[in-house]
Amino acid sequence: MLTEENGTQAPYSSRACIHQLFEIQAQKTPNSMALAFEGRRLTYQELNHKANQLAHYLIEEGVTPDDLVGICIERSPEMVIGILGILKAGAAYVPLDPDYPKSRLEYMVEDAKLGIVLTQACLEGKFEYGACRRFRMDDDASVSILDRHPNSNPHTHEQGLVSSNLAYVIYTSGSTGNPKGVMIEHQGLVNRIEWMRDKYGCDAADVILQKTPFSFDVSVWEFFLPLISGASIVLAKPRGHKDPIYTSELIKNMGVTKVHFVPSMLNAMLSSTKLAACESIRQVFCSGEALQPNTVALFFRQGIKAGLHNLYGPTEASIDVTCWECAETDTQRSSVPIGKPIQNIQLYIVDPQLHLVSPGVEGELLIGGVGLARGYLNRPALTAEKFIVSPFLDDPKSRVYRTGDLCRYMQDGNIEFIGRIDHQVKIRGFRIELGEIESTLLRHPAVKEAVVLSKDLTAGGNSLIAYIVCAEGLMVSDLGEYLASTLPDYMIPPAFVPLPELPLAPNGKVDRKSLLSLELRSVNNPSKKMVDMSFLQREIWQIWQKILGSDGFNVDDDLFEVGGDSITAIQIFTAVNDEFGVNIYVEELFSSPRFSIRWLAELVEKYQISLLGAEAYSALLAEIEGLSEAEVASLLLAAREL
Repeated sequence: MLTEENGTQAPYSSRACIHQLFEIQAQKTPNSMALAFEGRRLTYQELNHKANQLAHYLIEEGVTPDDLVGICIERSPEMVIGILGILKAGAAYVPLDPDYPKSRLEYMVEDAKLGIVLTQACLEGKFEYGACRRFRMDDDASVSILDRHPNSNPHTHEQGLVSSNLAYVIYTSGSTGNPKGVMIEHQGLVNRIEWMRDKYGCDAADVILQKTPFSFDVSVWEFFLPLISGASIVLAKPRGHKDPIYTSELIKNMGVTKVHFVPSMLNAMLSSTKLAACESIRQVFCSGEALQPNTVALFFRQGIKAGLHNLYGPTEASIDVTCWECAETDTQRSSVPIGKPIQNIQLYIVDPQLHLVSPGVEGELLIGGVGLARGYLNRPALTAEKFIVSPFLDDPKSRVYRTGDLCRYMQDGNIEFIGRIDHQVKIRGFRIELGEIESTLLRHPAVKEAVVLSKDLTAGGNSLIAYIVCAEGLMVSDLGEYLASTLPDYMIPPAFVPLPELPLAPNGKVDRKSLLSLELRSVNNPSKKMVDMSFLQREIWQIWQKILGSDGFNVDDDLFEVGGDSITAIQIFTAVNDEFGVNIYVEELFSSPRFSIRWLAELVEKYQISLLGAEAYSALLAEIEGLSEAEVASLLLAAREL
């Protein structure tokens, strides 16, 4: 375990910064396409020149190595230019997701002590910047300023910039009620990106889809793997990553060869039957949450020719630290392995006394090697708690990171992920400290007690449930709105269970197992009765029932208030498109204040009228209303075949 399984030493560009590898590639292939977005294209030379102009401006403004520069920009070429420009100036970029609540963004700006934030005119007023300066990347005055600066590469050595300087700080959920910034250095990032390039191959023939929000560290390799390899980046439109139809069309139209999905989104893509038609894909990467054998089975059952790879790693260790190539035999396992360590990374599974455990025995996973973060921004105590001196090496400077993940060695040396030893969960690939949600709930004056748990409620994977003891008259919708003012959408429980008191175990602690055993119907208010429905509403109601695994809702209930989430919404859109032969994009969801059965039925009706014409549609409905359910099913089957 100490020598063979962790004998991962391999050469890499240990003295280089990640943007220097991009500069080398830009010199090799100046006229090759670096990125494409909604009809816009930039060559390597154009991208490098624009990033250089921004870097010179930032240096002129006083930015130096290890400074932090915020970037709050929608997915666009300006986002990529901004990230590269910040790095070239010697600073680390701090992604400020425009979809985050105002209060969260303001906390991050204050906590990181940002002096300047790159942004866009369309995001003006998104949050208060305080004393922080903002530079709008897309207005005429800013473009004019940048045009006056040189487009040559800044001199890295003259800046005093080295590979141990920071590259980025990404904020993750924190158990104390506020997010915490993870500080990643260039050397760990370079090791991770070069490993991926050498392991899976990447060159000018590759096109990589960048669709992960840049507040999630998977985005980092989506940016830099292509840019150091001569490949091209295709940027998905903002929020386009949530729509399987849009995503599959973009993959096909742009000839994408490498793509990442969190497992729950991969499951949604496979369920839509669109991924098999994306013949350009050569490799599909999964990470962010546990990949289930049933998802692997569905992947291979559809005859997809691409390789499927399961990666694992926390933000604190530069994106990923293990890899596993999936095979059809994985469908016979109880779980999909996460594999073995990547180059220059060491992994140890230990008991509570930090002693190595034998194969087959569960223990906490520790990570060592060049990928480790410097620590948590402004959190020395937490850094000391999580990043400890390695008990397996004589060097007192060597560290390991305590992941809090339960794992075990398999007999062949590969590692199997079991779960967590604390109250941290993964939802849609985002790491969530349940304590942060609980702390926020308890700040509401009407909430007396709160426990948040993760439960497998839907076919889309785990969902959050909040169990609350509260004052009379408090509405669930009030709590949802209250949380939305502070937390990002993926941290807002779609289900709330009001209780007179929380159940306690014999030791006096909250009995969490007892809470999880409560029926979902108690969340969805079983007193609601079905009202008279149209044919479309009845069919859509049945789709909701199947996907949610419950019938405790009516035509006017909002999906997100009866146990649904964004993955559930994607599954419903996919099923409705398949059932009724329409092509509704998930983007339609953003234009509606409520996602109800009534609204969705009206949307389907609008699309069908546009396809058939009003008279033909009315005649078809009149005919359907007189048929039995079996006859309607037969008619729908014939329509889908046509």
